[in-house]
Parts: sequence; C-alpha cells; structure tokens
Amino acid sequence: MSIEVRPATVFDDVATLVGPKKPTSNVCFCLSYRIGSKENISLRGPERGERMRELCHQDPPPGVIAYSDDEPVGWAALQPRRETSFARNRRIPHVDDLDVWSLWCLRVRPGHRKQGIMHELVAGAVAYARERGAPAIESYPVDNRGEKVDLTMMYVGTKALFEKVGFTQASETESVLNGFPRVLMRLDLR
Repeated sequence: MSIEVRPATVFDDVATLVGPKKPTSNVCFCLSYRIGSKENISLRGPERGERMRELCHQDPPPGVIAYSDDEPVGWAALQPRRETSFARNRRIPHVDDLDVWSLWCLRVRPGHRKQGIMHELVAGAVAYARERGAPAIESYPVDNRGEKVDLTMMYVGTKALFEKVGFTQASETESVLNGFPRVLMRLDLR
C-alpha cells in the first residue's frame, strides 16, 4: 500500500474524513481548536461545513490528508499555532516564542486502521510544515503509558506515536483527556 500525504485543499475529502454523519450536526469538521470558541459554538449544522470549505481555500489549508490510491484515508489538523486556540490555551504552555506549528487532531478511517497510516500521516504533516518553513512542530497527545485509550479520544494521538517519528517531550501540560495527562511533544525542524 502506497500512502501519499497532501495539503487538505479538497473539501469533499476533508468532509469524508472529519465531517459529521448527520449534516445537521453541530460537532466536528475539526474546528474546535482551529477557530475561536465563540465562532465554533455559533456555527450550526451546514454552517460548520461551509466554514471548513472556506479554510480549505486558505493558505495554508487546515491540515493534510493521507491518500491510498487517491482515496482519502487519514486526516491531520495542522496549522501555525498563532492561528489556533493553542495560542491562547492556558492548559498547554508555550515552551518559547518560536513560531511553531501545531498538530492536534489525527484520524484514520475505519477499514484502514492498523496499517501504519497514522505514522505516515504524522510524517507527512511534518514534511509539509518543514516545506512551509515551520521552525518546529508541536503536538499535544496523551501519555497513556501503554494503557488502552477510548477510540473517540485517540484523535490527539499518544506520546509513543510521536516518539516513534522523532518528537520529544518538551513540557508537561495541565490538560487531561480520557483520564490521561496530555504532554507537549515537539520536533525541531531547523
């Protein structure tokens, strides 16, 4: 299986990966960390999809997509931290003033899991951030110490996943997800 990771510029592919099953739903499209809280809460049903469609046409787009034979199979939300709510998040610290990029949401479609796509997706996100001139990339996964994480909470990834692709822990955080502490992992791209 050959995986290619590309910028998330095709809205229909993004919708396949992170769009809600019900178009009237008021969740997902991976907007909660990408836009301000007030706007995120105000967007209802199809408005959420339309906001994501707008983001797909911005530079940089809202993330990257992993493709297997041109079929979208994985999503990674990726953006300069200054353009996300992590710029103001009180529970996830800033290690320094470097203009880092944040990688905060990962998803592999059912039927394509346990094939190494997540690792390819993270590696592709790193390559894209490097190509765009990011000096470093951060993620905020759970430190589950090998314990099982609820599948719906796996969107942040695990510390072990990011260690396997070269990230190191830069800081603890005050954030907890699914009962596990989140850590700040960083990869220097300079």
